[in-house]
Amino acid sequence: MEQRPLVVRCGAMGDMVILLSLIEALRRRFGQPVDVITSGGWSRPLLQGQPGVGRIHVVGSRKTPFLFSTEQRQVIAGLRGEGPRPTWVCDTGHWPIRLLHRAGFGNEWIAVAVKDCRILPDEHHVDRWLRFAQCAPRAVGSAAAPLGDVADLRSPPLHVLPAWRDDLEQWLRAKGIRDEPLYLVQAGNKRTMRWWAPKSRDTNTKYWPEDRWAAVIRTMLAGDATARVILLGVPAEAALNDDITRLAGSDRVLNAARELPIPRLVALQARAAGMVSTDTGPAHSAGAVDCPLVVLFGEAKVARYAPRSPSGRLEVLVGPEGHRPRMQGITVADVESAWRRLSLRL
Repeated sequence: MEQRPLVVRCGAMGDMVILLSLIEALRRRFGQPVDVITSGGWSRPLLQGQPGVGRIHVVGSRKTPFLFSTEQRQVIAGLRGEGPRPTWVCDTGHWPIRLLHRAGFGNEWIAVAVKDCRILPDEHHVDRWLRFAQCAPRAVGSAAAPLGDVADLRSPPLHVLPAWRDDLEQWLRAKGIRDEPLYLVQAGNKRTMRWWAPKSRDTNTKYWPEDRWAAVIRTMLAGDATARVILLGVPAEAALNDDITRLAGSDRVLNAARELPIPRLVALQARAAGMVSTDTGPAHSAGAVDCPLVVLFGEAKVARYAPRSPSGRLEVLVGPEGHRPRMQGITVADVESAWRRLSLRL
């Protein structure tokens, strides 16, 4: 089978980390790199250069009507030039099918997760995508070889590229950091940083108060007089990190939210001794590169969305039932105990 498989997935960062398991499974099955249709400017730096990933087609905003979307028209033109090939659609809604039809793909070339691989109760999305890789569009039929053992893909295969490591080392040297143990903290997330709503609103199930983060950081630093804590995030989360840094009251805390493109973030996670995070995208990349991890969950289903790591050095905390919002039911002592249980990478 010489045709390159195609996967459609427009998700958040954690979704795309998880998708790497499906991509690698399809690469093994078909012996070809897997092309990806996705959205968001950050998808390319995460996926580009990963083993098994072929061409990356970025459609831009899916809400933009086709006639007004230069990106969608460019993607369709590229797909038409290559012709139909086996396609796995991981997204819901009608837009992916419409886009593929415009590119000349008939339904016989398309496997759709919502009908061909429905998620099972309490099934993790990694395991679902590995089942989905066993499916094939009708046009492929028996021509596709069966997929062999994929137990090693139950943790997403996110690789740290050499250029990422080189960039990180230059950045660390510029910050005066050499061989010190690095502890990472991801306090922010998209839900918490909505500017039009209070962070502590009852509907924000991913907010954990700044003073609690500061208390955990002080505990981290107390355990090793040489360690540094680096607060992660995107620029929109920098002000939140500034507040936490001020409350922590230590010059060994660095707010890096304005300086972490995705390749540098992932390389930093691969270098760090451990990390504490809310349930958000960087928790998934940390797990995938085997950074020891404590992750705080709100109301998301842990069985379905928990990060996966090769070694299983992972502590998942969930607030008590009936506490609204549940993440705020997690205490500082809970996080400190979980941190002490981790086998840190020192």
